[in-house]
Amino acid sequence: QVQLVESGGGLVQAGGSLRLSCAASGRTFSRYAMGWFRQAPGKEREFVAAISRNGGYKYYTDSVKGRFTISRDNAKNTAALQMNSLRPEDTAVYYCAADFTRDVATTASLYDYWGQGTQVTVSS
Repeated sequence: QVQLVESGGGLVQAGGSLRLSCAASGRTFSRYAMGWFRQAPGKEREFVAAISRNGGYKYYTDSVKGRFTISRDNAKNTAALQMNSLRPEDTAVYYCAADFTRDVATTASLYDYWGQGTQVTVSS
């Protein structure tokens, strides 16, 4: 079993930055791929970013490329999502997720464990 806890969400003006963190506990953190997803009101959960077990591979959805950066610290059992140049359309609940099976994944249904989510609101 893995427990994931997100933090760092909040209200920010367009153009601003936020850094989301995901603290993991329960199993060896370096054995699972990590991902960030988001869900806006009335919309399906969508992929944002993913990072492989050793951090060597990173993937982003097109809308956040060049603005968001995913990272992980296996020694501290944490993952992070640095979000810069935020836009109102980035407003959503952001979730971190862990996948034990693959080195990296971009599909929500492939992930085994999920955090409770953290709200990000970007005002115009």
